[in-house]
Amino acid sequence: MVTVMRRMFSFWTKSHGIHQQPSPMIHRCTQRLYSSAVDWNTVHAGKVAVMTASTDGIGFAVARRLAQQGAHVVLSSRKQENVDKAIKQLKSENLSVSGTVCSVTNKEHRKNLVDLALEKHGRIDYLFSNAAVGVNPKNVFDTTEEEWTEILHTNVTTTFLLVKQVLPHMQKLGGGSIVLTSSAAAYSFFKDIGPYSVSKTALTGLTKILASELYPMNIRLNSLAPGIIKTRMSSFAWTDEAVLKDILKLYELQRIAEPEECAGIVSFLFSSDASYMTGETVVVSGGYKTRL
Repeated sequence: MVTVMRRMFSFWTKSHGIHQQPSPMIHRCTQRLYSSAVDWNTVHAGKVAVMTASTDGIGFAVARRLAQQGAHVVLSSRKQENVDKAIKQLKSENLSVSGTVCSVTNKEHRKNLVDLALEKHGRIDYLFSNAAVGVNPKNVFDTTEEEWTEILHTNVTTTFLLVKQVLPHMQKLGGGSIVLTSSAAAYSFFKDIGPYSVSKTALTGLTKILASELYPMNIRLNSLAPGIIKTRMSSFAWTDEAVLKDILKLYELQRIAEPEECAGIVSFLFSSDASYMTGETVVVSGGYKTRL
């Protein structure tokens, strides 16, 4: 592969009347291909990850995976008992983890989460913004103004505010990586969770906007868009056999995913193996059609 790239570069330069050695960037790229990329057992060694909604479901699976791969994880949840339970479990596995209560709509809670990471580790390399509300099936026109405002504020506005909050700390390090949790529902609307779908569509757009602003600072920002995952939040979709039967008709793999099936994707997006990815939304939906 390295030889092919060098030959392609040589052909292109000669055909354009250019006679020079490959640039340092091309050289580094070919070295990277030759060196077989990262060691996944230690890919996040020494990195500090700040996470919201990370004491169960997808968030907890991601927290465990990052910690297993060497990261210091600072997790959070709206309830202290959930934080304590998650920390106890991960520490019993000899993983580096701490945490605090954080309801993302609470400005002071968001500050405390960031401050804890800085107090414990003096840096922030990763942000995983995973908190969301609004998966309570009802007709969109039955949604009250208060519910609509809460969903958009929690799922979109506080995500932006968290990114803004960690930004100066990533700048001090010379870069960082951010992953937001969107949803496959951002692409195909479900009338029973209309406001949630709208908020996730907005989050997918926010991914594009923020990534374009952050790349000059060497900060990459991408999103994960899960389909139906077996979590407490989506239990309405997989605990009712009739509902599940209808949903599985839309999924090529004919099953509901486990949270751990999202963890590797997020780990990859944070890693240097995704160094050429920013502004992208990775759909993990078992073949559910979200695009052409």
